[in-house]
Amino acid sequence: MTISPEAPARGMDLLRFATAGSVDDGKSTLIGRLLYDSKAIFEDQLEAVEATSRSRGDEYTNLALLTDGLRAEREQGITIDVAYRYFATPRRKFIIADTPGHIQYTRNMVTGASTADLALILVDARKGLLEQSRRHAFLCSLLRVPHLVLCVNKMDLVDYSQEVFEKIADEFTAFAAKLEAPDLTVIPISALKGDNIVSRSENMPWYDGPSLLHHLEHVHIASDRNLVDVRFPVQYVIRPQSTVVSDYRGYAGQVASGVLKPGDEVMVLPSGFTSTISSIETADGPVDEAFPPMSVTIRLADEIDIARGDLICRPHNQPTVAQDIEAMVCWMDESRPLTVGGKYAIKHTTRSARAIVRGIQYRLDVNTLHRDECADGLSLNEIGRVRLRTTVPLLADEYRRNRTTGGFVIIDETTNRTVGAGMIIEAS
Repeated sequence: MTISPEAPARGMDLLRFATAGSVDDGKSTLIGRLLYDSKAIFEDQLEAVEATSRSRGDEYTNLALLTDGLRAEREQGITIDVAYRYFATPRRKFIIADTPGHIQYTRNMVTGASTADLALILVDARKGLLEQSRRHAFLCSLLRVPHLVLCVNKMDLVDYSQEVFEKIADEFTAFAAKLEAPDLTVIPISALKGDNIVSRSENMPWYDGPSLLHHLEHVHIASDRNLVDVRFPVQYVIRPQSTVVSDYRGYAGQVASGVLKPGDEVMVLPSGFTSTISSIETADGPVDEAFPPMSVTIRLADEIDIARGDLICRPHNQPTVAQDIEAMVCWMDESRPLTVGGKYAIKHTTRSARAIVRGIQYRLDVNTLHRDECADGLSLNEIGRVRLRTTVPLLADEYRRNRTTGGFVIIDETTNRTVGAGMIIEAS
């Protein structure tokens, strides 16, 4: 089954995963191997890679060349954008967020990993755990990525040594335990040779775990979704200007969490009015229930004043309505740092507000986890705990409970550029 990388099959289970690792760890080769072995590249792409490999004098088809264009884009100064690649197998479709791991690209990794279900962290078997390996793991835990996979790469260069693998696995497992990583899998691989990528390697009979692709196909992600707290940010009010359906009023958006069904009692925030759901509709027609990440239109039994930025929830399970928030902020602007007293625009779900920085509690060193409580600002790629005051209340949850209603972006009003990303720790 071969599926175009630009058009993954509809109706299949989707896994988003991010990759992290330095150039020397073989990240590009791993991505190329997954694309090649899953037949997610076109023949002309493979022929071009083979021709380039021959012209460079390589003795093998250098699959890392499949992502060389992405690396070139980063070198040309892409700021927030992350390169995405698509492929699919008969069991599942995948979106790879190609996120660089160097410290100067922290903003890129935060962007790509913020929506990931799983993160692949590559480690060179010859070098073992490095400072940046720990940094990647910390950023993934900060972003609440539910599943981590440590790929100990280049096992062919250490003679497929079980001792080398177990030493790295034990060291990383001990470090991940401090970060409260919910699910960790460690796999010995050789991206260049294809060992344990698609099928189990005969070169490592001592390893009895799954291959990487088998794990990606079977990792359970359905329970990662928050199906308890109903959160439906209203994106658009549908009111057709037609005499045939003059009484139609629907509220369109994407379900952030929870399960919605016709007949359910709901509350609209910030007004506090309650009603019941009369119907839930999609582009394919009415449905009996809606759950994340479905995009639907909800109709209510009562006429309530609802606008973009409002939120539909359960009457007895509401988010915090707050103007004072504390959040971990990753600063992404290279021209001006975040400073106390700075004024910015905030985009939180479908709600927009203006905000002022009331204080910086500390700046976090992502390498040592040291907290600098004397910090007076955040420069490019720095992360810190920040207090903000917004002009209008945000309808927020803690990021650790809900990544959608707990996250926001900070926008420079003068340039309209996204300059920061925040994860809410506390709202009051």
